[in-house]
Amino acid sequence: MSHRHSQYRSHRRPRRRSALPSLVAAGAAVALGAWMVHGGAHTTSPPTPAAAEAFAPPSGTAAPGTSPAILPSAPPGAPVVAATAYSSPTRIRIPAIGVDAAITGVDLDDSGRLVPPDDGREPVGWYRESAGPGNTGNSVLVGHVDTGRGPAVFYSLGALHKGDTIEIARADLSRARYTVDAVEVYPNDRFPTERVHGATTRPELRVITCGGGYSKATGYRGNVVVYGHLTEFLPVHA
Repeated sequence: MSHRHSQYRSHRRPRRRSALPSLVAAGAAVALGAWMVHGGAHTTSPPTPAAAEAFAPPSGTAAPGTSPAILPSAPPGAPVVAATAYSSPTRIRIPAIGVDAAITGVDLDDSGRLVPPDDGREPVGWYRESAGPGNTGNSVLVGHVDTGRGPAVFYSLGALHKGDTIEIARADLSRARYTVDAVEVYPNDRFPTERVHGATTRPELRVITCGGGYSKATGYRGNVVVYGHLTEFLPVHA
């Protein structure tokens, strides 16, 4: 069995100088790389998001990934939950795909690249300069799709559907629940930075891993991105 490692890549952005995570400015596109396991003629590939799970392109614009970075609004009738006080995330649970994993903070390195967790299957990385879960703005989480030992924490991320629930446990023991709005996949050379990381006026979530096909020469060709918005906040004693 042979293994080929794909280097981590990102679209670079200047460092922010904020004491606590807040809105993510345009320019922080994450492109993760991980081990893909190949054994002879057999190749194990992670699920690819179905076309029906993507945002519908706004009228008069091109398909996602090539259009101006305008994020569609929540579906009609979607609950609007007010932002909460800041507390850092500690754990992520995605029942639909069996994810229950620890979260650790991650940052940019000196070259402006996001440094993901290096502990294999877990933990998931929360970009410290993105919004805290439950706060206004995009809370950005990243994780491996696989390792040399097999599937990792976000191996099945591409199998999520609109309406699925993602719950983030926080350090103050409260929980923020998000509803999935869309699941999209983008080639590395057409990652829609503003669409993924641009400022929002409500608490939202972005969960990112590798995807879009695999090449032995270059590793994964793109990224899977799950979009969600806050639909429930459970305080400490709920």
